[in-house]
Amino acid sequence: MREHVAMLEAAGATATAVRRPAELEAVDALVVPGGESTTMWKLADVFDLLDPLRIRIKDGMPAYGSCAGMIMLADRIQDGIDGQQTIGGIDMVVRRNAFGRQVDSFEADLDFVGTQVHAVFIRAPWVESVGPEVEVLATAPPGDRIVAVRQGPLLATSFHPELTGDTRVHEYFVQMVKEL
Repeated sequence: MREHVAMLEAAGATATAVRRPAELEAVDALVVPGGESTTMWKLADVFDLLDPLRIRIKDGMPAYGSCAGMIMLADRIQDGIDGQQTIGGIDMVVRRNAFGRQVDSFEADLDFVGTQVHAVFIRAPWVESVGPEVEVLATAPPGDRIVAVRQGPLLATSFHPELTGDTRVHEYFVQMVKEL
């Protein structure tokens, strides 16, 4: 979280942690960070955040999910545990841990909406397919796998731009929020 906070603040936003429904109601936009998607789902459920998150997303709140956050914003997932749920909002199918295990983590330079960004992939998902309203923003090898998407006010990357020191992905998100 703290890396995302630092990047958002460098991009001109004010960031605060959201752990409870009342805190969720107080924000204009949300970043769903990386981590472990099944744990995130279970914690969101335990802290009564799952339904409020779904409602805010459905009502148009901008959100950005990186890595496990991408999984959480997907309408459908592959290779999840039985019963695993997401917040949803982006019409895509995401495959968990698609690039491999922790030892398969890697870095790559990608074209992200017309600019080169350095991407860090850690047990990263990729997007198997997208619906007609989803814009593909970046792909990565092997095989031009989809690793960044946007659908309306929702942005998702399978990589961790918060670990690179490059604020351009966060600036893109902050600009999205300003334009809505």
